[in-house]
Amino acid sequence: MCHFTRTEKKIRGNKMKEVRMDCPSGHGKMVLRKTKQRMTFRGVKVIVPIEQYRCTVCGAEAGTVNQAARIQKSIADAYRKAVNLLTGDEIVEKRKRLGLTQEGLAKRMNVGIASIKRWEGGTLQSKSMDHALRIALGGRSAGDSCTGNREFSIPRIKLVLKEFESVLGKHILKKNDKMLFAAKYLWYADMVAHRETGESLTGSTYAALPYGPQLNNYKDLIQDIIEADESEAKPLSREEKRIITRIAMKFPEERMAYEAAHKEKIWKKQPKGAIIPYTDSAELTGL
Repeated sequence: MCHFTRTEKKIRGNKMKEVRMDCPSGHGKMVLRKTKQRMTFRGVKVIVPIEQYRCTVCGAEAGTVNQAARIQKSIADAYRKAVNLLTGDEIVEKRKRLGLTQEGLAKRMNVGIASIKRWEGGTLQSKSMDHALRIALGGRSAGDSCTGNREFSIPRIKLVLKEFESVLGKHILKKNDKMLFAAKYLWYADMVAHRETGESLTGSTYAALPYGPQLNNYKDLIQDIIEADESEAKPLSREEKRIITRIAMKFPEERMAYEAAHKEKIWKKQPKGAIIPYTDSAELTGL
């Protein structure tokens, strides 16, 4: 563990005032060095700028808390550039060019503001969310084709899944579940509703993933869905309930909905991670 001889200074702008850091082996003051390192992140080789302290005697290296955070962001951004995802700085630059606040971009994409903050701060976005970001940052709303002409609502997701459970007579929304099966029922319900009424049930966005159509950004949403109060959602109409009942009767077993979704060409034709647009709902074949 390295020793600080005084507390770390606050960051001013994008630069941090250098602090004195002594070698833990007693060799005195360590020197601040800026280098570039080659490394592999998620199977991709990247070159990352590194700023840390080094002892000129024993070669020990250490960094401050802020340096460590910047390194993590640099790794994420180098990876994003390598796999053609928008970096955090690019998201910020494009958002500001449009005169959008983080909240404004979130509304345009129909996602939570926390997601925008995470992506700008260095958290990796999925390919499908990157696609939605590019649409929104290109000056267009990602809402219509991505959310089926309805405002996204987590309580309504819970309400729809509870309606499925009532008709099926079994739990499909389970604790610690990745919604592998529940998402297929939800996807069919949203797509069929959009095809037949011009509006989805929940406003959810779906991505084409290896295990079939999946609720986009589902890892960030699962716990919120489980904890949501469905009584806060707009009640289901008679037609919406009929759609859910029809899907449940068509797929009384979870595996049946899972297998049917894998046969849908509107999932097959999308590149891995791409958003499945609601405009393709007319091409559903399973229902």
